[in-house]
Amino acid sequence: MDTRKDKDAVDRILAQWRRERPDLDVGAMGLLGRLSRLRAHLGREVEKVLAEHGLNGSSFDVLATLRRSGAPYSLSPGNLLETMMVSSGTMTNRIDQLEKAGLVQRIANPQDRRSVLIALTEKGLSVVDAAVTAHVANQHRLVAHLGKEDRETLDRLLRTYLAHFE
Repeated sequence: MDTRKDKDAVDRILAQWRRERPDLDVGAMGLLGRLSRLRAHLGREVEKVLAEHGLNGSSFDVLATLRRSGAPYSLSPGNLLETMMVSSGTMTNRIDQLEKAGLVQRIANPQDRRSVLIALTEKGLSVVDAAVTAHVANQHRLVAHLGKEDRETLDRLLRTYLAHFE
């Protein structure tokens, strides 16, 4: 077995499949397996930083979406829903939890009194600003071992791949 440092767990899995099923081309399995494993590793690292701010990935997504929408940091529940791949029931639950924590509030929509807007509270704005600052620093840490050219190449390749699905 090859013991080079650049071998990973996926290489071992692929070697086993090649041994057991040499008739299969398992190249795509390697690519998708690595993406899946990276997602898990990166997800754990991101969740650790968000937890330091009393958030998780789901709550951060809602707060960050409101924050990046610009002042007055409010959106309709439908507009929030468009940015996330969740059901309306899941979105309502997220908003309820954030409202209980004092991070968002439901306010009457000034353009349509029959509907509400979800808005960041002052506390929500403070929490999300601190969390996004730490999140961006963490993201830089997570890609720091890749050189600038490698990061740009990986970004270009992933953008092309993702565009196929979106």
